Amino acid sequence: MSKHLDGNDALEANRSSILEIIDWQPAHGGILVQMPENLGPWLIDNGSLTRKLVALSKDQFEVQVLRQEVATPGAAEANALKMTQQTPVMIREVVLKGRGRPWVFARSILPMTTMTGRLAGLRTLSNQPLGELLFQDPSMTREPLEAACLPARILSVPAALAAGDEPLWARRSVFFLDQKPLLVSEVFLSEFKPEV
Repeated sequence: MSKHLDGNDALEANRSSILEIIDWQPAHGGILVQMPENLGPWLIDNGSLTRKLVALSKDQFEVQVLRQEVATPGAAEANALKMTQQTPVMIREVVLKGRGRPWVFARSILPMTTMTGRLAGLRTLSNQPLGELLFQDPSMTREPLEAACLPARILSVPAALAAGDEPLWARRSVFFLDQKPLLVSEVFLSEFKPEV
């Protein structure tokens, strides 16, 4: 029995099927030798990416919110969070800019059950960096980083930021606040050119 999809449903279904094929690997595993020399330290660093970007930008850093809405996660995202794909989540997509240039596209998946109690403020982050909040929270723990190099479209990067077939390096990990999970994926854009 087929189900009719409207434009938004079709887009989400397409994103879900695209995200399902991402083959993430441990960032500290064999993929490490394939990372570009200038990006490797950024892809495997367990500290706050926001702090590092602020320092590199010489405090010319900003967060541009592209999307923040309730939807359902992609299959690979749901799997990483150990939840069903039908579970509603808040999807937050932002561009982290340094010196006016788009450096990182970040996509965060926040289960509705995570944004309760003292964490309800996660629903209204606006242009506040999520990373800043995560690394200031004493309850924060984090699963090991995973990394991948995949076409921009597979990583859900908007066309305005990268050509669909442009290969980009990304990393992701599941964070826990008060033992409640959220998934953060960070894609390094071609405008990001850190020195070795």
